[in-house]
Amino acid sequence: MSTPAPNTALTQDELKTLVGQAALQFVVRGEIVGVGTGSTVNKFIDALATIKDEIKGAVSSSVASTERLRACGIKVFEAQEVDALSVYIDGADEIDRNGFMIKGGGAALTREKIVAAQSKKFVCIADESKLVETLGAFPLPVEVIPMATARVIRQFDAMGGRAMVRMKDGKPLVTDNGQHIVDVTGLHIKDPLAFELTTSQWPGVVTVGVFAHQKAQVCLLGTASGVKTLTFE
Repeated sequence: MSTPAPNTALTQDELKTLVGQAALQFVVRGEIVGVGTGSTVNKFIDALATIKDEIKGAVSSSVASTERLRACGIKVFEAQEVDALSVYIDGADEIDRNGFMIKGGGAALTREKIVAAQSKKFVCIADESKLVETLGAFPLPVEVIPMATARVIRQFDAMGGRAMVRMKDGKPLVTDNGQHIVDVTGLHIKDPLAFELTTSQWPGVVTVGVFAHQKAQVCLLGTASGVKTLTFE
């Protein structure tokens, strides 16, 4: 990517490109890399294509990412074919200063959490607009079995949230897993670990989009002054 002129603000797309390229430093050559989903990850996949001959391939968290990886000539393995991954690289809709995240804007949260769980390190790539003090400004995605949707919505309403089924083309969106997404607004998630644990146990919830138990260890944050590296214990 060409260097912008002095005092020229980088666009969000340019910031995503920067962090996508910066994530290559965490890719272990000769191994399989975990790859997430979304517009920022697409930039990483494009960067990964430049070193595709130095890796065995990738495990992908979505059909969309799988298609993009294969189009770049990168072999895609099923998650069950791989015991463990050295690194998982994915974006976030929000990330706080502890490395806790909200994810699922691309409706791939369940598969993202699965791949994150089998990875030794989670590297989050995001632009600086995603860094927050408290999770909840971005609508929280929750993947739900359709028959439980109405009850799950009532449970979130009871805790002060406003929940609604995500729609696509006038119908409920169907995930790669054949389920629905409920998006919840109005939440202030001050204890992400407890929130994730509680809501994940509600009958009918497949996955809640709080990533606290599968948090990021590193965040590459695209800023006006370049890529800032945040590390979390």
